[in-house]
Amino acid sequence: MSLTKERVLTGAVALADDIGIGAFTIRKLAAALDTKPMTIYHHVPSKEAILDGMVDLVFAEIEVPPTDLDWRQAIRVRCVSMRAVLNRHPWASPLMESTQSPGHEMMAHHDAVLGCFRRGGLSYQMTAHAYAILDSYVYGFALEEANLPAGGGEDIVPVAEEMAAIIPQDVYPNFYAFATEHVMKQPGYSFGNSFEFGLDLIINGLHQAAQRED
Repeated sequence: MSLTKERVLTGAVALADDIGIGAFTIRKLAAALDTKPMTIYHHVPSKEAILDGMVDLVFAEIEVPPTDLDWRQAIRVRCVSMRAVLNRHPWASPLMESTQSPGHEMMAHHDAVLGCFRRGGLSYQMTAHAYAILDSYVYGFALEEANLPAGGGEDIVPVAEEMAAIIPQDVYPNFYAFATEHVMKQPGYSFGNSFEFGLDLIINGLHQAAQRED
């Protein structure tokens, strides 16, 4: 298969998914694509351009707010999708807004989100608040999930059991009680279960603030 810009970028995303962005190098990418590093630069001029392209591919996976829904429902769809995409690409969160050369998918995504808020009647000031708060929440939640043992999923329960066995109950009574009385006893406990609960709190709070502004 001949090398193309698209193949370089999709290969780079797959490699980052596999080894993380910290271990990502052009040499490793070339090996994964069965080519030479200089050949890659014939299609994408620099590592920075590759990273920008990778971010744009990640943005392309995120569902934009549906235009046929109320802004609260529409932005919820987008945020839930965004978190799922970031969970698939745990390396991406710190890079998503750091690019100096945003691609089409990134710009189109931001434009669609801004349009969602404005269609919902939010002022520019409230739109700025909403975008900043919601993205900080989604990015932060996804980043924390990526760094928790077992991704914070149901597999975290055995980790909690191991910790409870060595934690001095008299020194850390609240931590011990939370682990033993909640994490270990709640069927299907997952850190991620709190995401949509928190998301709804934020969206409802923004809606109320926008109404007060009127």
